[in-house]
Amino acid sequence: MLVRLRNPTREIELQGPRRVSELLAELGLNRESVLVVCNGELVPGDYRLSAEDEVEVRPVISGGAQ
Repeated sequence: MLVRLRNPTREIELQGPRRVSELLAELGLNRESVLVVCNGELVPGDYRLSAEDEVEVRPVISGGAQ
């Protein structure tokens, strides 16, 4: 699967299926600090990613209008 990460932007290729929670643990990322998008759809931590998926990991950014 192709995984795109933001801040800093980079791409990595991973082999084999795995759950979102397993992917984030492998990348050393906290589930509460990122959003995971698989093939254009937001997915939960227990979602099973396949080897053919395109995944994007985005940091959660909070803030408001001033």
